[in-house]
Amino acid sequence: MRAWLPAALAALLAGCTAAYSLTLMPRDSGTQYQGEASGPSGGEARVTVTIGDRTYEGSWVVTQPPVQTGVSVGGTFGRFPMMGTSVVIDNPQGDEAKALLRSADGRGLRCDFRGVTGAAGSGTCSDDDGRIYDVQLRRK
Repeated sequence: MRAWLPAALAALLAGCTAAYSLTLMPRDSGTQYQGEASGPSGGEARVTVTIGDRTYEGSWVVTQPPVQTGVSVGGTFGRFPMMGTSVVIDNPQGDEAKALLRSADGRGLRCDFRGVTGAAGSGTCSDDDGRIYDVQLRRK
């Protein structure tokens, strides 16, 4: 019985991890650059992006979850008390994350992503020179 426990635990933890491949394209050329992100599903993820000979590393944090839950509390209507109810509030923009990346030589890359808990997402990044990159995220 103990022999299968480590394998079951590893499988369970693997289900809680998300890995993405990132494709970046600057708005002033058709060159594509690659990156990857991995971490707990819906949580902070480690991000690495290589643009030319410069590699940026850092993390993203989820800043807006895809769904939130609110509670509606009622009052009384005559003799009948009204009950509170739970209401799901969907975020039509999707979940969002902010990534702050830094290269070994101190240069920065700032990214905003949408759809980071789904199968695919998108976003933009900008570097210290103001160059903007469109980004596609795909779950590995």
